[in-house]
Amino acid sequence: MRRLGLRLGLVLIALTLGLVVLGALWTPYPPTKLTPTSLSAPSWAHAMGTDWFGRDTLSRVMAGGRSTLSVAAVAVVAGGILGTALGGWAGYRGGLVGEIIMRAADLLLAFPTVLAGLVLATVWGPGILGVAVALAAANIPFFARIARAGFMTLKERQYATAARAVGAGGPHIILRHILPNMTSPLVVQATVSLAGAVLAEASLSYLGLGVQPPHPSWGRMLQEAQSYFHLSPWPAVFPGLTLAALVLGLNLAGDGLRDYLDPALRRLTPERPGSGQVRR
Repeated sequence: MRRLGLRLGLVLIALTLGLVVLGALWTPYPPTKLTPTSLSAPSWAHAMGTDWFGRDTLSRVMAGGRSTLSVAAVAVVAGGILGTALGGWAGYRGGLVGEIIMRAADLLLAFPTVLAGLVLATVWGPGILGVAVALAAANIPFFARIARAGFMTLKERQYATAARAVGAGGPHIILRHILPNMTSPLVVQATVSLAGAVLAEASLSYLGLGVQPPHPSWGRMLQEAQSYFHLSPWPAVFPGLTLAALVLGLNLAGDGLRDYLDPALRRLTPERPGSGQVRR
């Protein structure tokens, strides 16, 4: 069942990413092209219908996913790098500086992402820069906690102690012995954080703080379709389904990767009948 969830998550991610990557190369119509057929239902000409301006919903979903995923991915990568570096320092060196770093991470964790986006939008104006910075800051505490716990445990392992005994310095031990053993939990956290970042970017775009018109974004499309939902639900249904499929796929993949990469959980998986028999 764990493998089934992982496979289903990977299928949903592949389908959604395939749609977004295809949208970067080709769309059935230009995403901002206006046509006379507004609020039309799905048809052969428009597979997902059209919005209130007659723009093709499928083309806008394909193009809007690129904006959403780009901002979310940049935020997770930036937050992961900073969080791992700060948490690793706090776990490996410890002391007063380490405590200050972790208390600052706790402060960031208590600060709502939407409120941070509102503050940055007030300072810099609406746009993807403020959203990316807010999402990156929101991801720092999660990576910092994982890195601190991992560094505190791994620095006391026998291979790290042996490396120090032969004269290896801190950077060598970290890069050669600690970080390679931190890959699994960091990859799992990155997958789960990406799902949260996609939702947060859509929420901020829904509030008008993210990608600005006429460029499409899934959250912006949902906000614009709200006023016309009683006339035609299709401009809201398809962006919402695509967003839900991607977030569900990322969450399933994150849980599956955690179960697959964690040796303790792998040992709890029952063996298949006959797997322990020796073949003659």
